[in-house]
This record gives sequence, structure tokens and C-alpha cells, in this order.
Amino acid sequence: MLIKLLRRDHCSKVRLSQAEQGYLFILPCLLMLLLVLGFPATVAVLNSFAPLWSKGSSWNFTLENYERLTRDPIFWNSLGKTFYFVGGTVALHLLIGLAVAMALNAEIRARRFLRAVTILPWTVPDVISGLIWSFMYNPLSGIINDVLMKMGLIRSPIEWLADPQLAMPSIIFSDVWRGYPFVMLILLAGLQAIPKEQYEAARVDGASPLQEFWHITLPNLKQMIVIAVALDIIWQTRRFGLVYVMTQGGPGHATEILSILVYKQYFKYFNFEYASAMAVVMAIFLLLVSLPYIRIIVRR
Repeated sequence: MLIKLLRRDHCSKVRLSQAEQGYLFILPCLLMLLLVLGFPATVAVLNSFAPLWSKGSSWNFTLENYERLTRDPIFWNSLGKTFYFVGGTVALHLLIGLAVAMALNAEIRARRFLRAVTILPWTVPDVISGLIWSFMYNPLSGIINDVLMKMGLIRSPIEWLADPQLAMPSIIFSDVWRGYPFVMLILLAGLQAIPKEQYEAARVDGASPLQEFWHITLPNLKQMIVIAVALDIIWQTRRFGLVYVMTQGGPGHATEILSILVYKQYFKYFNFEYASAMAVVMAIFLLLVSLPYIRIIVRR
């Protein structure tokens, strides 16, 4: 009996609150993030202001790398290409994802099978997806030119990835095939959470399908759309593998988005300080984009 009382007394002393237990559980993850992300990010920020591994003994703080960014036409071209790529892919992801989500939310046959099929492109790695689409865009043996020529839409093969005017749209089309299922899954979850009673009441009042979509579906999906768009912008801005495998930023600088330019400055030209400044600018942009998502999560 005495042993049981001692055990109970000992357990009551070390018992933690639910909040403290939660912090304890996430502590290993936080330490891992600090080690894997925090340290490299700190080094990159410091390195953007002054070389950390210079031969001199003093560490001279300077804004030279950021001033150079404002005068670099290649950087501004890359920034414009990044907005082009991100804007095009995110808009198409949203439109196609919403359309497919609404179709899969309807009472149709083989709905579970179709949901599984639509997710498959999202499971393909970036590099593999880039290789597949590169083969399909090949002007000599690619299936895209072959189909278009047989349909009589073109007379000669098109250099999809070698033409500066067509390279970026071709990459955007390839990325949309792979990326729309992510947005579709988020919006499908939002659609399933909308009470059916709202649609039934609207039909009783004589509302058309378009009115139901405009006055019921969109207002209920507002938060989910914001979350999907914010996350998609973050992921698309960081996109690297697909574009690099297909064009490596070419032809010229036609598809050289910011992530590829940073990679080239680091590992091809070895401009570590300048590349760090580019990475810091990219990180600030991603932080600003993520603010709406963070606000929604905090409110919940």
C-alpha cells in the first residue's frame, strides 16, 4: 500500500500539462528544423552581406550584393520569368483543380476510382515528369508533334523547348499536368464540408446551378482557396527539378526562373555571396506570400 502511494506521489510531481506535453512532443522536430533549416538560412543571410570565408581577418558588412541585384538585367529577367511561371501555373492549377474537384464531388459512377486516377500525376517526381515531357516534346520522335501533324494542325515539327516564345508555355503546360491534383484535393475536401441543406434550399427557391456556385460554393470555399493558392505559390516559386531537366533555364534565359538562377550562381559560377543575396530576396517573397496562410492557421 505504501509503495502505491509513493508511486502516485511521484507521478503527480512529474505530470505535465497538456500544453507542456505538446511542446515536448514537437521539441525534436523544432531542433531538427533549427539544424537543417535555421543554420543554413543564417549562414546564407550573413554571407549575402559579407563573405564568411574571406582570407582577411575582419568581417566587413556591405550591401554591395543587393545593390548589384538592382542593376543586374539577368536577375530582373529571372524575376519576371518567375512571376510568369508562378502566375500561369497557379492560375491553371486553381481553375482545373476546382473543375475536377466539382466533377468528383458529384454523384457519379466510379467516383472513388476516378479520384485515385486524378491523383496519380501528383505522385510522379519532378525529374521523372520533366524527362517524360521532354521526350513528348522532342521535335523528331515526340508524340505531341506526331499527333498534331496527323491531325493536320501543323505541317512541320515544332521545336517546343528550343523556341524562346514556346519554351515557357510548354513548361507551364507540363507543370499543370503534375500540379493540379494538389489544389484539387484541398478544394475537394472543402466541397465535401459544405452542408447539402444549403443546396437543397437554393433549389427550392429556384436557383440555377450558376447561382448555386456563385452564392454557395465560392463563399464556402473562400478559405480553402486562399490556403491552396498560398501553398501553391510557395511551391511553384521553389520549383526547380522540372524546369531544369527540361531546359536548364534556356534557350538563352527564356525559362530561367529564380531558383535556377540561384543554383547556377552557386554551383556553376561560384558567386556564393551574390547567390545568397538572391536566395534572401526569394525567401522574403515567400514569407510575404505565406502570411495569409499563417493568419488563417493562427485564427483556427
